[in-house]
Amino acid sequence: MAGGTVSRTPHFVLHRAAFEAPTATGPEPSLKSQALFAVQDQPWMGAVVPKRHAKRAVTRNGIKRQIYAVSAAFEQRLPAAAHVVRLRTEFARKEFVSAWSDPLKASVRGELLQLFERASGAAVSPASSSGSPASSSVIPAKAGTQDVVPAQAGTHGGPR
Repeated sequence: MAGGTVSRTPHFVLHRAAFEAPTATGPEPSLKSQALFAVQDQPWMGAVVPKRHAKRAVTRNGIKRQIYAVSAAFEQRLPAAAHVVRLRTEFARKEFVSAWSDPLKASVRGELLQLFERASGAAVSPASSSGSPASSSVIPAKAGTQDVVPAQAGTHGGPR
């Protein structure tokens, strides 16, 4: 991605690219000058979970749901930019036999929390990140619970 890598865990990587301001030169802007993202005043989140790293659709969909749920919790701490979380390696099938087991859910959520903690720490100044109440407000969900409503792919996750 053009913006570069913000943070990385053993299985995930977070990329960030700043929004480009549209540059209209005349009464009718050209196709190149139109904004790619409709929302430019808050973070935009995308997820890439390739089939080569998560063979079963239930696994890919579960990972995407976790990505959007965790990113929604960190939305206020991320800068207004395009963010993409990418699964960069598969979870060991010998360790996680089921396609979407409780241990796999916990492992995915734990890594995503680490990923976003690192990213939000890089986005916030060190003076304001120490002892902030926002850092203690994110609590991992219990394994097996389905109480989080996932955002749609490519949305910012906030109210409209």
